This record gives sequence, C-alpha cells and structure tokens, in this order.
Amino acid sequence: MKHDEIIRILCADDHPLIRDGISFALGTENGMEIVAYAANGSEAIDGFTQHAPDVILMDLQMPETNGLQALKEIRQLDPRAKCIVLTTYGGDVQAARALKAGAMGYLLKTMIRKQLVDAIRTVNSGRKYIPYEIATMVAESLGTEELSPRELDVLRSIAAGNSNKMIAARLGISENTVKGHVKEVVAKLQATDRANAVFLAMRRGLLNRF
Repeated sequence: MKHDEIIRILCADDHPLIRDGISFALGTENGMEIVAYAANGSEAIDGFTQHAPDVILMDLQMPETNGLQALKEIRQLDPRAKCIVLTTYGGDVQAARALKAGAMGYLLKTMIRKQLVDAIRTVNSGRKYIPYEIATMVAESLGTEELSPRELDVLRSIAAGNSNKMIAARLGISENTVKGHVKEVVAKLQATDRANAVFLAMRRGLLNRF
C-alpha cells in the first residue's frame, strides 16, 4: 500500500457500542476509513457489494445471517476478500471454522483496543493475523476427533443438567445408547468425566450453535 492510500473498512457488528468503540479506535488512525457499517450478515454482504472495502471486520454472532455465513458468501462473491473476525468467543472450534471459511484475521473483542490497528494493516497487506493464544488453541485441538451431531445433542443435554434417563427420553433413544454416546464424547474430548467434557466443550466453543 502506498503511503497516501486509505484502507477502506466495512464494520459488521449488531451491537452499537462495539461499532462505536471500533469507530473511536480507528478515528485517530491515519490511512484508515470506515466506509460502511452493518448490523447483520445480510447488511454485511450488501455493504461489501456496494462499497468493495479493503478489509471487513465481521462479528460472528449476528441476527438474520450470522457472520460465518456472511463470510462464506462474501468469499464466494470475491475470493480475494480480506476479513478479520471479531468475536467474544475464544474457543478453537469457532476460530477453525472462521479460518476454514477464509478469514485472514481472528480477534477477541477484548483485544480490539490493543491489536485492531495492527490486525487491519497486517491483513490488508495480504498476511494473516492470528494472536498466539488463538493459534495455540487451534493447534492443540488438531488431534482431537469431531463430535457427531447426535453426540453434540447429548453433550448439550448434559450441559443443561439432564441425567442419562432424561436425555434418553428427550432424544427418543435407550439409556444404554446415551451411555455409549457419553463415553464417546468423553473420549473424543480427552476429558476425565462428563462434567469435565462439558467444561472443555464450553472452553472450545463447541456448544455455540452458529
């Protein structure tokens, strides 16, 4: 980028306070301009089409179309689109999904004040920006097996405080089948027991539904 060029930014987040915070953080930066805001994924896609920004700041959890789906659709429109995901979720599962979908950066919202400007400049230059702690979590999870949809159902039921008998009744399966699923979940998450499995799943972001 030449010194006199402006990095044009699309900011997509459904919380006005976050949008205001980002606007404030970038307001004093030379060479950066927010050209559009979006409050949901659909508006983010429309904003990208209309303004062709250099960098997109994308929240993951938004109404109508979530950030992950919006990212996928934008990348279909333009595979060169540069997106930094902003999220409150630090789990490796969401990070891995976002990176697989084509995100070039991944920031927790708690990191915005200190790292946002560097992230934008890095991604705009064509390089990825993934904080060490996020990269470490993703790397550590590479050897673990993915849970099946049914195993996730069982895990969510455990997290809600249901017994095996209650889970069996809710899912319409036998109690022995539930026990088998619980055993698989514990093994795949490399947990010590069902309570530890829930803890690890929450830390990794496995129980988020988007």
